[in-house]
Amino acid sequence: MSTAYIVVTVLGAAMAAFSAGSVFFRAAWVVQPLAEYGVPRSWWPWLGTAKAAGAAGLLAGLFVPVIGVVAGIGLVLYFTGAVITVLRARSYSHTPFPLMYMAPVVGSLALGFAA
Repeated sequence: MSTAYIVVTVLGAAMAAFSAGSVFFRAAWVVQPLAEYGVPRSWWPWLGTAKAAGAAGLLAGLFVPVIGVVAGIGLVLYFTGAVITVLRARSYSHTPFPLMYMAPVVGSLALGFAA
């Protein structure tokens, strides 16, 4: 297990956890766009839970690699869905945000498979 893998995985987990917390605490800069994209409010707790579970899974993957792989794939699918949602809402300028959160997760998966 390389230092780069650990750093990128912890960064990805921290970013996913921050994103989850932003939804749980209803940060205006997160929930306002969600409302504009047409994401129902009833989904918000589930979306936050999915991100929190992904963050925990990435960290658990440092000890049990298969959990990290499953969590990483889940987060990549989650953020891919976020990109699609942003594009469908025609908020093209917001597209980089889910990609920014997805990048360290993809990096973690790539470094994990390279090891």
